[in-house]
Order: sequence, then C-alpha cells, then structure tokens
Amino acid sequence: MAAVLAAEKAGQLSGRIVAVISNRPEAAGLAIASNQGVATAVINHKSYEDRQGFDHALAAAVEYYRPDLVLLAGFMRMLGAEFVARYQNRLINIHPSLLPAFPGLHTHRRALAEGVKIHGCTVHFVTESLDRGPIVAQAAVAVRDGDDEATLAARVLEMEHVVLPRAVRWFCEDRLTVEGNRVHIAPEWGSAEPARGDGSPGSLGIEGTLSRNKAPK
Repeated sequence: MAAVLAAEKAGQLSGRIVAVISNRPEAAGLAIASNQGVATAVINHKSYEDRQGFDHALAAAVEYYRPDLVLLAGFMRMLGAEFVARYQNRLINIHPSLLPAFPGLHTHRRALAEGVKIHGCTVHFVTESLDRGPIVAQAAVAVRDGDDEATLAARVLEMEHVVLPRAVRWFCEDRLTVEGNRVHIAPEWGSAEPARGDGSPGSLGIEGTLSRNKAPK
C-alpha cells in the first residue's frame, strides 16, 4: 500500500487514491495513509456475526468513495461471491508467489520446501476461486543457496513494490482487457516499451527486468 501511495506522489500512477479501508483498527497502513492526507475507514470484521454482514458493510464503505478500482494490498480476509461479483474486473490482489504455484498462505516456506529455483509475486484480478483470477503481471526472483523464509520474502517484497503500482497504472490508463482467464495489456500510446526476457506481457524477468511484447488488441 505504501508503495502505491509513493507511486501516486511521484506522478507514476495515472490515478488518485481516494481512501484506504482496513478491517483491523491497528493496521499500520491507516496511519501511513492519514499522514499523507488520504481518507481512511475501519470496518472491523469482529463487529459482524458472519462474512456476509461484513462484506455488505465493506461494500457500503467502498461505495462511499466511488472508486474505479479496489485494490487488496495486505488484506488477508476471504471476500464472498457477492462482493467479488460486484467488482468484477475492478478488484485486484497481489499474491507472494508465481501463481498458479503456491496459492494460499506460507508461500515462501512452501517454495523453499519444494526446492524451486524461481519464486516471485503475482498481481491478478480477484474471482471466487482463491488466487486463481486472471493474471495481470508477475515478477520473479531467483531462489539462492542459503535462502530462508525471511530473505526470500524480502526480495519478493521488493518486486511487489515494483509490479503492483505498475499494474495499477495500467488499469488507470485503461490498458487492461480481460478475455476469459487472460489479461491483455495494450502498449502505452506513442511509446515503444522494451521487449526483454521471455517476451510475455505483464511479466518482470529475474530481479525485475521488464519483459513485454506487443499487445494482442
């Protein structure tokens, strides 16, 4: 969240953050946002008897600010089908693995246990299926000898701070098109973005090299 706020401040977002909402009153992001003049709200899930009640309250809070995009950044609660459907193709999450590998929790621990050589993060549209929505962008890091959960998580987090603001900018610039379970990214008007790595759109190569090809629009 802080990385997205910083991108907006630097003029790199092509959009404006209108509010930060948390289900935890003690969330550090609330103070960070408030100190930067961004509206904040708390919808404490403990105040509701069930998920549906919480989801309805959360949706009402979101609608008060009338956003074009709802971004999950460190939000650790499952959202119900009604909420997800309400914001179809306008609800984005970042997950600390190269999906579809390692959905759910403890991704770094599981990646190390499996002995993978490449790990990373994924920005995706949220659907009813956990961590299975259309992928907007991915960033990869090499798994090094001697890595533990903490060192691997730290390097992945660095890439999250790169790829998430970039995905938000693409959305704000109306460059994302969802077809089935695939996301197509239109090139920036009037510019030729570099094509490196594997050439797949919306991916970042090892340690963050941009990799793009022409958009299939």
